[in-house]
Amino acid sequence: MRILIYGINYSPELTGIGKYTGEMSAWLAEQGHSVRVVTAPPYYPEWRVPVDYSGKKYSRSVEGAVEVIRCPLFVPSKVTTLSRLAHLVSFSASSAVPLLGSFRWRPEVIIQVAPTLFCSIQTLLLAWLTGSKTIVHIQDYEVDAMFGLSMARGGLIKRIAYWIELKILNSFNYVSTISEGMMKKAIDKGVAPDKVVFLPNWSEVARFRDVQPNLQLLTELGVDPNKKIVLYSGNMGEKQGLDTVVRAAKEMESNRDIHFLMVGDGVAKANLEYLALSLSLSNVTFLPLVPYDKLPELLAIADCHLVVQKSGAADSVMPSKLTNILAVGGNAVITSTEATTLGSLCLKYPGIATLIAPDSVSALVDGIGLSLAMSQPNDIATHYASVNLDKDLIMNRFVTFLAQSSVND
Repeated sequence: MRILIYGINYSPELTGIGKYTGEMSAWLAEQGHSVRVVTAPPYYPEWRVPVDYSGKKYSRSVEGAVEVIRCPLFVPSKVTTLSRLAHLVSFSASSAVPLLGSFRWRPEVIIQVAPTLFCSIQTLLLAWLTGSKTIVHIQDYEVDAMFGLSMARGGLIKRIAYWIELKILNSFNYVSTISEGMMKKAIDKGVAPDKVVFLPNWSEVARFRDVQPNLQLLTELGVDPNKKIVLYSGNMGEKQGLDTVVRAAKEMESNRDIHFLMVGDGVAKANLEYLALSLSLSNVTFLPLVPYDKLPELLAIADCHLVVQKSGAADSVMPSKLTNILAVGGNAVITSTEATTLGSLCLKYPGIATLIAPDSVSALVDGIGLSLAMSQPNDIATHYASVNLDKDLIMNRFVTFLAQSSVND
């Protein structure tokens, strides 16, 4: 098949949506499909375009076996509601012509990754011109996230935003998303159930299975290898509410056997570092993101993993970091409620992780204590990952769906 993938985030971004879109494209190409990607230069989670990509208006390259077209966009130095909207609109505008230029290539399937729904008009126009099947793959309900995190006010604006969102979703042949809870949300929004497809984020399970802790790595990081490690690794943005982690470290400062590692980058990192400095913390170390080939080693040294989100984000976002934590057999503390996707996961598979209330320092402290007392590796987590999160299983199932739906249509 000729498959066009359209999204703002892509490799070599190490976290979040870009990581999965890059892995999807590479996997499809390795299976013999012809894959073209229309995307932006990498910028996430630092919200900064690297020097190697900056200054370029447009570029076209072959990365592996994937043709990649990168389009310029506005990347704000400070992320606010208005600057983020400008960011999304700028990519939609700059990428419209390259996307529509794929008319002669005549894709059979167009997969648009959301965010951003701002790109939908040109996707649907190209599909109409070429007869392509369309799938909008929702990694994040951007409208829900915007209002859930109070990035925009409610009322009339909110009603209009949700009406537009539903019109867009129903214009695609299929709506895929990454969890059962997010599938239910699509149906609750008004999408027909037979249009909703399950395409969860995955892990390269074999890469993370049976990884032994490399305590030398802790020594290289300047951390006593005899300490218990509480690890947060990933994006440091507003929706995570990571100030609770820093404050929990303060509460646990008297326990000299515990050290917190905060690995990643994002718009909130500078404020978190300032908070840790103002609290005179010696049990917290901030580090940049590690390369993907070093990630299994990093995850394996943790005695407790943190999957932290604010309460407003927990029901609309499935954290991508959790898949690899489960694959490595890590003990995770998840901040969510029982009614969310993460909450139902913990209820359905008792022992897979420690579920606590979000936005609570005391709950986080208690959860870390419970997690540190659990045996390692977490066999429930590794079994779940092997059965449900293996990349080859998930992608083979998705390609089978594409092929069958093409025949049915």
